[in-house]
Amino acid sequence: MGFFEFAASILPRLLDATVTTLELTAASIVLGLLVGILLALGRVYGARPVRWLTNGYIQFFRGTPLLVQLLIVYYGLPPYLAMVNIRLTPLVAAVIGLGLNSAAYQAEYFRGAIQAVRSGQMMAARSIGMSRAKAIIYVVLPQALRLVIPSWSNELIYSIKYSSLAYFITLPELTFVGKKVALNTARTFEAYLVVAAIYLVIVIVVSRLLTVLENRVRVPGLGVSRGHR
Repeated sequence: MGFFEFAASILPRLLDATVTTLELTAASIVLGLLVGILLALGRVYGARPVRWLTNGYIQFFRGTPLLVQLLIVYYGLPPYLAMVNIRLTPLVAAVIGLGLNSAAYQAEYFRGAIQAVRSGQMMAARSIGMSRAKAIIYVVLPQALRLVIPSWSNELIYSIKYSSLAYFITLPELTFVGKKVALNTARTFEAYLVVAAIYLVIVIVVSRLLTVLENRVRVPGLGVSRGHR
């Protein structure tokens, strides 16, 4: 059987696993977004103890391997969660691990975007009677969310690729199923080549869509540099 025939024969199974990969990526990036915004607000506007806590969170998740974090969530937490009758499926554990890790990076992107909003915006909002909280929610955050898109786009791409680490906690995502196909067919190179091609297509499509979004909402004259991991 030639390569293209082999690829066609395993593609349906890999595409099913790709759905799991996309679900994991979407759920973890949303969790990271919500937690990341709260962390960023805590770092910029919080009292000193809040800043210490948020900084500690960010340092921990950025300073330890993502794989170790996933293993802690999936293998380390269950004995404690069992005391309150909570059980983690591989998907839930992967979402929690990837999401909390992503939140640490997103927090830094959002912090930079919030601080890029001119201080006069907050002063103007307060001068017309807005409370500090309302000024943050209705004036600062909307502008920061537009500014953060370039760096946040990188985080989404990273999340797609790092979702493959869920393989280590037995989640049947793309990499996990790709390995099973490779073992069952004894065509390791070809199987992983198809897996890599699927990841590449996903990343290219998502990158193009994010570029369109970035161009639509760009704030003229302002920008936030892309982050690096």
